[in-house]
Amino acid sequence: MKYNESNLETRALAKHIRMSSYKARRVINQIRGCSYEQALMILEFMPYRACYPILQLISSAAANATNNLNINKNNLIISEAKVDKGTVLRRFQPRAQGRGYPIHKPTCHITIIVKSRSQ
Repeated sequence: MKYNESNLETRALAKHIRMSSYKARRVINQIRGCSYEQALMILEFMPYRACYPILQLISSAAANATNNLNINKNNLIISEAKVDKGTVLRRFQPRAQGRGYPIHKPTCHITIIVKSRSQ
């Protein structure tokens, strides 16, 4: 099967990650447009909890590119990375005098698209 060399891209998607979209977006903004190796280095040394699921997602996108399109991982760049809001889990914390205090547990959807570096 012959592929068009200009638009070889694969995606990886993680849904319902138990994290605020703002906190995940803070990490995603740092790696957008980076190469695969550079993104791994950045994520490994950032001190945020959001780095681990994003690191797994980038590895998954790279594995998709390797297995499905036979692209070497050294030739990959992160062409698109986005974080969308997911559903909010609503819970109640009991408080004084029979009141209930609402707790919002946000989720997010993370999408990573890797593309072959144009030679």
